[in-house]
Amino acid sequence: MARFDRVFRFWPWRRSSAPAPSEELGQDGPLTAMVIVAHPDDAEFLCGGTVAKWCGRGWTVYYVLATSGDKGTHDSSFSSQELAAIREQEQREACRVLGVKEVVFLGHPDGFLEADVELRGEIVRLLRQYRPDVVLTWDGFRPGFNHADHRAIGIAVRDAIYPAVRDHLYYPEHAEEGLEAHQVNELLLAGSDEPDYHVDVAAHMETKLEAILCHSSQLGGRSREELRRLWEERMRSSRNGRLTESFKRVTIRRSMRQVQPPGAPAEVGQQQAEQGAKGQGSEGKERQAGG
Repeated sequence: MARFDRVFRFWPWRRSSAPAPSEELGQDGPLTAMVIVAHPDDAEFLCGGTVAKWCGRGWTVYYVLATSGDKGTHDSSFSSQELAAIREQEQREACRVLGVKEVVFLGHPDGFLEADVELRGEIVRLLRQYRPDVVLTWDGFRPGFNHADHRAIGIAVRDAIYPAVRDHLYYPEHAEEGLEAHQVNELLLAGSDEPDYHVDVAAHMETKLEAILCHSSQLGGRSREELRRLWEERMRSSRNGRLTESFKRVTIRRSMRQVQPPGAPAEVGQQQAEQGAKGQGSEGKERQAGG
């Protein structure tokens, strides 16, 4: 019960002074997205409405969970192995509700996740295998009191996306397995202290709640009606506005090494890189990474 109250209080949806929803990603057609988080239920609380919306628009969405949440209980009757099995099944059910195509469990111990080269390599491998256009994860650098696993996965994902997954000489053993380097185009950071990308999820809140309810081991027996009531109370305490899930958006620029044709003068590659970066601003505020 205490865990649910703590998580609910920090759901990253905003309905008060939040700006209007940002321009939707995937305007030219469905994309492939990968949500990479630390524990079962992280994604449903963070971005369940966004994932439901993406799946409803024909996107292909994959989940990667670094741990199986094997420490997430106050019930002394559970072993870590028993709890992990329960929480993995809960996560699979939540994915079915949302429309997620596949969930991958990396099996790291809950509470001991480290943003080391091993974890980064696992993430790079999956990015090269599934080749997502968009990746969503925790903001590993947000200030304040937060879970060490959330920080670790957020940092590891960022380090995997830039530059490791893009450059073939990082983890070259992947090429021997037929996994080529890959460019991720967009990174969305959940739980950010300064979100600048806002997804209108009002039409998908019931689906989000249904997915959260799949994680019954974490809810202290709360019902859908109770969840909805808590949500409505939260909304009533805010000013009128749209219901959104909010993220920090990072647009990953293509490297000049990638966009420059072989043998082309350096200035040609520079012009192409500049052209590729035009029009990437969400109200001109999202950050870019590249080089």
